[in-house]
Amino acid sequence: MNPWVAAARPRTLPLALASIILGSFLAAADGQLKVSVAVLAALTTIFLQVLSNFANDYGDAVSGKDTDQRVGPRRAVATGLITKEAMLRGIIITSVLSLITGIWLLVVAFQEAGKEVFGTFLILGLLSIAAAIGYTNGKRPYGYAGFGDIAVLIFFGWLGVLGTYFLHTLSFNTALLLPATSVGLFATGVLNINNIRDIETDTMTGKRSIPARLGLHRAIRYHWALLIAGMLCALLYSLLTGQGWVSYLYLLAFPLFVLNGRAVATHQRPAELNPRLGQLALTTLLFVVLFGIGQVL
Repeated sequence: MNPWVAAARPRTLPLALASIILGSFLAAADGQLKVSVAVLAALTTIFLQVLSNFANDYGDAVSGKDTDQRVGPRRAVATGLITKEAMLRGIIITSVLSLITGIWLLVVAFQEAGKEVFGTFLILGLLSIAAAIGYTNGKRPYGYAGFGDIAVLIFFGWLGVLGTYFLHTLSFNTALLLPATSVGLFATGVLNINNIRDIETDTMTGKRSIPARLGLHRAIRYHWALLIAGMLCALLYSLLTGQGWVSYLYLLAFPLFVLNGRAVATHQRPAELNPRLGQLALTTLLFVVLFGIGQVL
């Protein structure tokens, strides 16, 4: 089971769950938290994230993007620890599991809603599965073309936070776009670190990530822009909503974002960025928890 656990990349799960946690906190602040919805949303997100990791492992191996010069952890299929056929079965199984829990989630959340709402969210769920698979698979993988950043912003930020909030409350609040954007930008920052680390091998194999397109120095400036914009969105939300000082608890996480930006800007070797991936993911989770607690209190 060790190769499968490694291929599932459990360290990516906290970041994937951040948007679900924030959306649930925001619903709790409005007195509309539904535990069953939160649990099923988290379970569906876990399956989707594992599906994405399996699909990326498979796609990078099949396309030849995962080479011996890769700085990050080697993938299971590329190293022969898991066969292509077995990984393909794993992709199918996790797709089915995410679809089952996703439909279960919609049934629980929309018991009193119309069929149109159910159908809309079912389509969004199917798009999530397609996005997880299509990142590195198919004739034109969008991850190789540099569109992974916008996909992360949408699914880890806007759709994750606002969709979870809607599942709890059956309502939409445009102001919540600001904290949703914060989480999405921080998650995009994690992807950007990954792509900065792999900038040389990505360029060699034709993977046109944002850093591969921009070059190292501009990719670092882009990383600072993601972090600063994420922090500003959170501050703007607090100022617009006019809440008390407790709602600013998330400011305690800001120095960690700054430390991350400085570490990315001053790294000397690509391998030095590996710890920064986890640090930014956990900092994002800390930001979400502090932001949520501030809203509930």
